[in-house]
Amino acid sequence: MKSRELRASLPSLLWLFLFVAIPTLLVCYIAFKPATSHGGIAAGWSLAAFKTLADPFFPTIIARTVVIALITTVACLLLALPVAWTMARASTTVKNWLLLLVVVPFWTNFLIRVFAWKQILHSEGPLAMRLRNMHLLDENGTLLYHPATVIVVSIYSFLPFAILPLYAAAEKFDFMLLDAARDLGASHARALRQVFLPGIRRGISTAAIVVFIPMLGSYIIPDLVGGKESEMIGNKIAQRTFNDRNLPQAAAISAALTLAVLLPFAVRRRTRSN
Repeated sequence: MKSRELRASLPSLLWLFLFVAIPTLLVCYIAFKPATSHGGIAAGWSLAAFKTLADPFFPTIIARTVVIALITTVACLLLALPVAWTMARASTTVKNWLLLLVVVPFWTNFLIRVFAWKQILHSEGPLAMRLRNMHLLDENGTLLYHPATVIVVSIYSFLPFAILPLYAAAEKFDFMLLDAARDLGASHARALRQVFLPGIRRGISTAAIVVFIPMLGSYIIPDLVGGKESEMIGNKIAQRTFNDRNLPQAAAISAALTLAVLLPFAVRRRTRSN
């Protein structure tokens, strides 16, 4: 039985090895190399790339990245839960239409969707003009280049990634358990909190992971609609790679970000095993 399971897992393991393990090892390898003056990788070994992580501005950027990622993740979960509930309780025809509406944004290029938001929130755009007419926005005010703008566009971009795993979990949930809980005296809110949410906890954890981890490395959204106060760690990696042409520094930041992502999973796995 174990050999059969191993054979069935080989394609996935091969994929992870080629496109996750090897690139991660290459990034760690480059992080310990010195940089050349023209942006290449020099011979020998050096810790100079990691020493740049001690710069004063890095803790601020890391904290901002974590806060924006957390807010986006929580907001996506709160918005996706009622959508997943509605889709799971709907008829087959309605369910298919709702699922199509969730998937439709993926038919458009991600970069184009972010550019569309930039036009919507432009200082001369229809939304800004309407807010000025309502005296809710100053004449020189702008809706772009704020951390809140990055959060709003990120929620729009990552919301489908939260809806799909929650819908998959809610569809398998036995809603008769809610009726049983209410028959036993539980209120609707209590039945949702103590029966429904624990019943789809794997979907919740999956949705949180698929939103939070990509948000940690996000750089396109902050680069296009965010300003200097909205820079995230992904922007620094892109700057070191394309502008500064310092690949070891970019690799060191990427390695630190990878470690920050993997460490909680390792601690959680060790806690469960104990």
